[in-house]
Amino acid sequence: MNALAATNRNFKLASRLLGLDSKLEKSLLIPFREIKVECTIPKDDGTLASFVGFRVQHDNARGPMKGGIRYHPEVDPDEVNALAQLMTWKTAVAKIPYGGAKGGIGCDPSKLSISELERLTRVFTQKIHDLIGIHTDVPAPDMGTGPQTMAWILDEYSKFHGYSPAVVTGKPIDLGGSLGRDAATGRGVMFGTEALLNEHGKSISGQRFVIQGFGNVGSWATKLISEKGGKIVAVSDITGAIKNKDGIDIPALLKYTKDNRGVKGFDAADPIDPSSILVEDCDILVPAALGGVINRENANEIKAKFIIEAANHPTDPDADEILSKKGVVILPDIYANSGGVTVSYFEWVQNIQGFMWEEEKVNNELKTYMTRGFKDLKEMCKTHSCDLRMGAFTLGVNRVARATVLRGWGA
Repeated sequence: MNALAATNRNFKLASRLLGLDSKLEKSLLIPFREIKVECTIPKDDGTLASFVGFRVQHDNARGPMKGGIRYHPEVDPDEVNALAQLMTWKTAVAKIPYGGAKGGIGCDPSKLSISELERLTRVFTQKIHDLIGIHTDVPAPDMGTGPQTMAWILDEYSKFHGYSPAVVTGKPIDLGGSLGRDAATGRGVMFGTEALLNEHGKSISGQRFVIQGFGNVGSWATKLISEKGGKIVAVSDITGAIKNKDGIDIPALLKYTKDNRGVKGFDAADPIDPSSILVEDCDILVPAALGGVINRENANEIKAKFIIEAANHPTDPDADEILSKKGVVILPDIYANSGGVTVSYFEWVQNIQGFMWEEEKVNNELKTYMTRGFKDLKEMCKTHSCDLRMGAFTLGVNRVARATVLRGWGA
């Protein structure tokens, strides 16, 4: 099932549990605005190249729309639509005053030079500058983009609207980026895991973890979980997968991956088949890579008791049913990986105030938000006697629906 169908299905189930009016339900599903623009740039060799850029702005009932911009060769409109919608529910679950958006450019960033990427980013910004803004839509980095991309967007946008650091988040620290933003999603994953285990009378210390995906989120989550005494028994990334049942030496692995750009060849652990990473023996599985990796083909083989969804949409709805029958507890993505957007919100607040926080304050505030979010989510589970995923969806959808009705959507 593709991402859009899965998200729509979860939304409809939540809407039914909440007893939403069918007209309101339909209104909440349809995106507020979809933008598609042509971006033509001169390449370094003098030839012209054209790319398609787009932005899906899903909902702004609770505040400015918020979501990443990705540079990827297969930018699928359906997936972007689903991710924009997911951002609407995610910001509502996190209780931050935003709606959802997502966007990107269909290009392969690895085949473009730095100057070509800069020209492309600036042309894209010129085409959408009047449709984004501090109180309208605040982009952030995603796959294939980073702090430098945000710096170019900020600079180009500021040419039209005056210096506006709050127009994007995930910026370099020197241009008003927030301390703690880099680790935020991984740190949020750790706080969410703590809250969930607490509920079950356990703690991170001594639990065996398997981490699939060792990019920004996976590596930070691994580092922070191991500092709390969690035992990381297997890790995988695009280069390969490794395992050590006595626990991998994480500081050594982090140094190795920095020098060798991947986990492959790390000698203090045994290489394993990357496709078997999800079914390795462990207590807690953390998918932190791509969507749709846990499906009906492998769900029966999973040995973990808990799954923490650090990636977006890693579990297919078919797998959800199989796993819940097995008694596996899943901490859903729209809560588990909301640390990133929460600290993006802190960055935006700091930029608007022109007053920057110490890193300790950022991390403490994040912990407060994640802990409160889990409590709110559990309340919804009790009210509607449902699992954590439906608890999160009903929580998010209900907040957006209430804001929509209060603002007068029928008029």
